[in-house]
Amino acid sequence: MAGQQGVQKNTLYVGGLAEEVNESILHAAFIPFGDIKDVKTPLDQATQKHRSFGFVTFLEREDAATAMDNMDGAELYGRVLTVNYALPERIKGGEQGWAAQPIWADADTWFERQQQEEEMQRMQAENRAAMQAAEELHRKKMAQEREGEKEDEGDDPMARAEAEILKQNNDS
Repeated sequence: MAGQQGVQKNTLYVGGLAEEVNESILHAAFIPFGDIKDVKTPLDQATQKHRSFGFVTFLEREDAATAMDNMDGAELYGRVLTVNYALPERIKGGEQGWAAQPIWADADTWFERQQQEEEMQRMQAENRAAMQAAEELHRKKMAQEREGEKEDEGDDPMARAEAEILKQNNDS
């Protein structure tokens, strides 16, 4: 057991609890082994009754070990108890899915990423707008240059003569 990662050496999992057992009865059953920090019996949301197991956290690891040695296989309210070291509570959430942390633990990094994404989108939109404005300006400039060439053709007799020859060649 000592090789398992994440085992909490002062918190015990107590399984096989009878329906009548509540946190105070569980506390009373384990207090002879040492000072208890906390007792929890998670409730089933649908029935609002505990789910046949609980957790007892001792102040000292040695007290937890003694309680486990003495209470594993013991009987309480007609039911045989299973007592082991508790694994850390696994909560759905976090960036990696299941994690031993609440879902909001990575909220700061999530908000940071959201702000960075929004900033990136804003910058991309500004760049697109600037590119479109530059392209439009370029098109107008090119159109003006073409208009200027047409106007120049009217003033330049040589250009007018070349245009006439091209037109006659195209017609024939």
